Amino acid sequence: MIIALDPALHAPARLQIAAVLARVSDAEFATLRDIVGVSDSVLSKHLSALVDAGYVRLRKAPLGGRQRTWASLTSEGRKAFKSHMDALQALVASAEQAIAAE
Repeated sequence: MIIALDPALHAPARLQIAAVLARVSDAEFATLRDIVGVSDSVLSKHLSALVDAGYVRLRKAPLGGRQRTWASLTSEGRKAFKSHMDALQALVASAEQAIAAE
């Protein structure tokens, strides 16, 4: 059985970003940074990788006198996240079967 994990989503921080964005219409950069628990530069690199994959869209707009960035999943990103989660669930099910068979 071949289980296809998406390398663009496989990194733990990217998977966590996608999981957050899957539940909301968009999230502000600082909120994502705090949830994922990474620095601004690390979050920026992960968001860039997701944007390059076509999975995330970034929007910049002023708020409270400062420029803010919001991220949202694209429809392609939602499909990729669902496929990745399906692959993870299949991997877990396969491992559980193997352990139960021992």
